[in-house]
Amino acid sequence: MLTEPVPALAETVSPLIASSEGLAPPVQPTVQPENSRQWSNSLSTALFVGPLLLVLLVFLIIPAFAVLVGAFRADGLNGAPGGFTLQHLRDLGQPQYLKGLTNSVLLSGGSAIIGTVVGGLLAYAVLGEGGPAWLRNPLIAFSGVAANFAGVPLALAFVATLGTTGMVTRLLSGVGVNLYQHGFSLFTFGGLILVYAYFQIPLMVILIAPALDGLRREWREAAENLGATAGQFWRHVGLPILAPALLASLVLLFGNAFSAYATAYALTSGALLLLPLQIGAVLSGNVLSDPHLGQALALLVIVVMGVTMTAYTVLERLGSRWRK
Repeated sequence: MLTEPVPALAETVSPLIASSEGLAPPVQPTVQPENSRQWSNSLSTALFVGPLLLVLLVFLIIPAFAVLVGAFRADGLNGAPGGFTLQHLRDLGQPQYLKGLTNSVLLSGGSAIIGTVVGGLLAYAVLGEGGPAWLRNPLIAFSGVAANFAGVPLALAFVATLGTTGMVTRLLSGVGVNLYQHGFSLFTFGGLILVYAYFQIPLMVILIAPALDGLRREWREAAENLGATAGQFWRHVGLPILAPALLASLVLLFGNAFSAYATAYALTSGALLLLPLQIGAVLSGNVLSDPHLGQALALLVIVVMGVTMTAYTVLERLGSRWRK
């Protein structure tokens, strides 16, 4: 006598029993093969990432490689490509290019410091703990727009506002304050720092907002329970936590200003020696036409931007550990 059903017989009888009871046999779910899912995910990734990689290849990688090759290439006879040379890099030591590099560093550093300090304080006042919640979204929205408002439109806006016949200039002249008689000029180095600060401060607000959100209330409460004052909290807890994010933002603001071209050109017409303006002058044939020298200058800018982005990546990685 059998005590257990025969497997084959059970499999045959089970559908018959189910159908006799008015029930349909259970439908086995269709399992998509693992290879098919991987292929589908790869295709979706390629459709979205592929165009971005193509844009980077055409507008970033290939031009950067062309600049790198051209900076070390000499002109041959009748415009034919020449051989390898370091002369263009030696030309970077000429006084006018050293002055342009110095002015670019000072302009970028000054506007970056102003943007970091003012933008950081503004962000903390609105986005920090206890700030007005109704101002948070308007500030983020305005910062997103103002950080991208640069170039010729920004220069024209400041000329209409603080130019020699600008609206604010005339209003102040009406009350006896003449800005241009007191040494101010929108078309000088100091004027450029003021204009650059307009898009540096909003960019700082956007950059530092995640770090401010990462400051937990529990840390302040724990410090207060241990008898720490507000100054001690910021000196021993708050600022050390925010330091990588602040330095990363400062570095990125420096790179943002260092490579700016249109705003400075629209305001100074190339009269102020700045590295991006000198590159444009050399490549366009204004005063001197030497494409390979322009490529050498551009290579210097690429190196500075590469160092800037590397420092930003390292500092941002250090600061992001507190936001996990």
